[in-house]
Amino acid sequence: MYLDINSVMLKQFSFKSSLLPFSSHSRRSSSKIHRPIGATMTTFSTQNESTQKPVQVAKRLEKFKTTIFTQMSILAVKHGAINLGQGFPNFDGPDFVKEAAIQAIKDGKNQYARAYGIPELNSAIAARFGEDTGLVVDPEKEVTVTSGCTEAIAAAMLGLINPGDEVILFAPFYDSYEATLSMAGAKIKGITLRPPDFSIPLEELKAAVTNKTRAILMNTPHNPTGKMFTREELETIASLCIENDVLVFSDEVYDKLAFEMDHISIASLPGMYERTVTMNSLGKTFSLTGWKIGWAIAPPHLTWGVRQAHSYLTFATSTPAQWAAVAALKAPESYFKELKRDYNAKKEILVKGLKEVGFKVFPSSGTYFVVADHTPFGLENDVAFCEYLIEEVGVVAIPTSVFYLKPEEGKNLVRFAFCKDEETLRGAIERMKQKLKRKV
Repeated sequence: MYLDINSVMLKQFSFKSSLLPFSSHSRRSSSKIHRPIGATMTTFSTQNESTQKPVQVAKRLEKFKTTIFTQMSILAVKHGAINLGQGFPNFDGPDFVKEAAIQAIKDGKNQYARAYGIPELNSAIAARFGEDTGLVVDPEKEVTVTSGCTEAIAAAMLGLINPGDEVILFAPFYDSYEATLSMAGAKIKGITLRPPDFSIPLEELKAAVTNKTRAILMNTPHNPTGKMFTREELETIASLCIENDVLVFSDEVYDKLAFEMDHISIASLPGMYERTVTMNSLGKTFSLTGWKIGWAIAPPHLTWGVRQAHSYLTFATSTPAQWAAVAALKAPESYFKELKRDYNAKKEILVKGLKEVGFKVFPSSGTYFVVADHTPFGLENDVAFCEYLIEEVGVVAIPTSVFYLKPEEGKNLVRFAFCKDEETLRGAIERMKQKLKRKV
């Protein structure tokens, strides 16, 4: 299927919350008042009057509302709910990394960094990438430090995609992908991954990739499903890209959270490095999501476009945090093994608990997310279920329909995050056991 990103088609996701501006639009009939995620009106006050004016936004972004993560976090606070929605840890990162940041600040490393990263961090990124993939990259010409992976994604899209270019996207997907492609003026062609294993429909993919395709945007381990792309799937993507001269943008922020198989970077496959932008970040691996340290690795001819866009998006990234990232990336292998072991234990707690509550839980081989089928509880769709879960049960999940080009494809699924301490996970499960009852 195609999505014309210049269309005025709106996705409607409604939540009953006084925190959201009023709108008459709703996806379901109810006696309750429902309001869509995102503002429709704003109030400007003067000394003598208060008037309402419509908010202003460029047409390429008018279909997008306030992000689901922001809205769910607001509602979590309002209702005192345990937040298993947004994917950030409720525990802190390692002391040795924080101490490196403090030392950098004390040492006066507080001014603008070099636009594409301090040399020490570029070298550390190249070294870590080499250890993980066996690829040797030039830290000066092929590594660009960005303000989080989200900015790396934006820089790659804006720097290498022209208006009208066709980009293939696997749904469900991290919501910034569609918005960023919209800003780039891309034409999106969607391939839907379906439960239970969310495998790539390879024949559908083969039919979708043509000489009109400019790029494939992919994410492994995959948010929100926890799926990891198999070697067969990656080799099929690689073969199609080489045959049709297609680029790959590969988001690999969860590469160190691979539980049941080894992560494979598609850039490491024969013939793929020269056509791949690999994007990653510090936040997920080191529980420092607020630092926003990311990077893009690509051959020089692609790095040029990424850096051009990066120069006019953020120009440079936090200097002391970059120095701390050097220390982080030099962590011993024991750190990464312990990280994986700890998250695997958290996953087991959540998955076991969700099954006991009555959810159908789909396998998660990576990331710190699990996707579950909410339909046994009798709510109409994922939005209605998540609204009920927050207001009546006191737990936050994310409705997955926001991650699809066709929202109805995700209406039966919700996403839970297990990047929380065990007490929080057990507390959420206990609330659901007490207040959430199966209807079918």
